[in-house]
Amino acid sequence: MDETYDVIVLGTGLKECILSGLLSVDGLKVLHMDRNDYYGGESTSLNLVQLWKHFKGNDKPPEQLGTSREYNVDMIPKACKFNLFFMMANGSLVRILIHTGVTKYLNFKAVDGSYVYKKKKIYKVPATDVEALKSPLMGLFEKRRARKFFIYVQDYDENDPKSHEKLDLNKVTAKELISKYGLEDDTIDFIGHALALHNEDSYLAQPALNFVKRMKLYAESLARFQGGSPYIYPLYGLGELPQAFARLSAVYGGTYMLNKPECKVEFDGDGKVIGVTSEGETAKCNKVVCDPSYLSDKVKKVGKVARAVCVMSHPIPDTNDSHSAQVILPQKQLGRKSDMYVFCCSYAHNVAPKGKYIAFVSAEAETDNPEQELKPGVDLLGSVDEIFYDTYDRYVPTNDHQADNCFISASYDSTTHFETTVIDVMEIYTKITGKVLDLSVDLSAASAAEE
Repeated sequence: MDETYDVIVLGTGLKECILSGLLSVDGLKVLHMDRNDYYGGESTSLNLVQLWKHFKGNDKPPEQLGTSREYNVDMIPKACKFNLFFMMANGSLVRILIHTGVTKYLNFKAVDGSYVYKKKKIYKVPATDVEALKSPLMGLFEKRRARKFFIYVQDYDENDPKSHEKLDLNKVTAKELISKYGLEDDTIDFIGHALALHNEDSYLAQPALNFVKRMKLYAESLARFQGGSPYIYPLYGLGELPQAFARLSAVYGGTYMLNKPECKVEFDGDGKVIGVTSEGETAKCNKVVCDPSYLSDKVKKVGKVARAVCVMSHPIPDTNDSHSAQVILPQKQLGRKSDMYVFCCSYAHNVAPKGKYIAFVSAEAETDNPEQELKPGVDLLGSVDEIFYDTYDRYVPTNDHQADNCFISASYDSTTHFETTVIDVMEIYTKITGKVLDLSVDLSAASAAEE
């Protein structure tokens, strides 16, 4: 271990493993360490016995829940405990998977349905002008207005001024753009939150370009596999992702050391990182990448996420018997400051025994009572075999990375898609390398498994 590395990465969570892979591909000498004796940190997936032990303190789950080894329950984020992410088929993470060639280590399956909550009911999310005309979310005249807006978004090309209709989306706000089409508040709700995937309403006061791009990403991803949603999900759960990027890093010369206690980051007299010490040995380095738990004095708490994980024997009601689905509950529908998310996978994605479903509910915590706070989402699930509640604190880095050469990832938020995760990864990558990651790839290189 007494060697010098360009970068030492601490923790084998998903963000850290993606960065380890990207930096190794770039030719940097990378050492990747974790205090655990397994890959993934708490981005790993648990079988039923492990899940039971984690929450119940024993390893004897009821026999009627099925065989333990057939469960793969995701443990994201790092801090704890449960979060399930879907990937946009044309989104940033899929582009990174293709860019690095990690797709050869993974198999994906399309997610069956994408839904939105309105007035205590759930509806399929319309993403095109044709779907808008068919959607029961809107009345007849609102459908026509929404159709015109969807056509504008579909036809918008940043490089073609003719498609802009004399609107500069770098100056016009999202609210001003939407008002041009006279859309109702409930329509704005599902467009902004279930299509553009904003988790609160501050986007309305910002330039409309990003809002329109996010809507186009949703529609393009939906068309990609011609399924019921724009999302794909790895077979056997998200625990496969960190391992795949770890494999990539190793192929390009990265060194992995698991079960390394303490992992103390060492600094020189000027406060710049010089290495990492574990078990009396110090590996020297120029830079350190880590999650917040490794440098707790260089982060601050910015919130808390409440989560519930449920084992069920049926799909989420009113989702057309979908084996996998996401439901977004916009903040205004619940009188909250941010959205709530409900999502599930099942034996169809090899995360549970046949006939069993794993459902999750997540939200940014606004109270100290997760059970009561998550009730609107949990109520959508119907009967559950087992339910567990959990919360975790969210942290962001406070350090000056130029001064100490420490690059700390932010805690995972409550969203159910990977776009915010990849933004953090790409920003850290650019800070380390001075380069912007080129994600202009051939998306046909990734495919989803057939039913």
